[in-house]
Amino acid sequence: MGVSAELLPEFDLEMASARRTLERIPEDKLAWKPHEKSMTLGRLAGHIAELPGMGVLVMKDDALDFAQRRPGELGSKPTVAESQKHVVELLDKNVAALRLLIEGASDERWAGRWKLSMGEKTFYEGTRMGAMRRMVMNHIIHHRAQLGVYLRLNDVAVPSVYGPSADEGR
Repeated sequence: MGVSAELLPEFDLEMASARRTLERIPEDKLAWKPHEKSMTLGRLAGHIAELPGMGVLVMKDDALDFAQRRPGELGSKPTVAESQKHVVELLDKNVAALRLLIEGASDERWAGRWKLSMGEKTFYEGTRMGAMRRMVMNHIIHHRAQLGVYLRLNDVAVPSVYGPSADEGR
């Protein structure tokens, strides 16, 4: 089994969990944040929805330098949720584009080098697979869990992800 075939079931499950979580965001709380240093709920939801778009860049390019981003490109302006519909549609669009690229990637492509930087500062340099895991999948999982806490603090039912939640027995 190749790398893509191995990754796709996990990708599909994690993206479905991200979608279920985004479907719960309370539209009347998009400006809410638990601490002055925290992202707003709307920005956090927007970030989760935009992250699969970063995966598209991981698959298409050999590097991403945020210092070189032009207006309108990923990373040039943070996405902030306008509504549940807005972020769910953005997530769906980005997931569909990324899934096609994952599906078509050779094992050699996965082993290729990839770099994330901002000018001279390097955030990641390693294999494309490592970038997909760390900078995309784990990043989405991390922020999805963070959004779960935001939901809990706003008395919104937290969806089941890896098993039953306190709100869902499935």
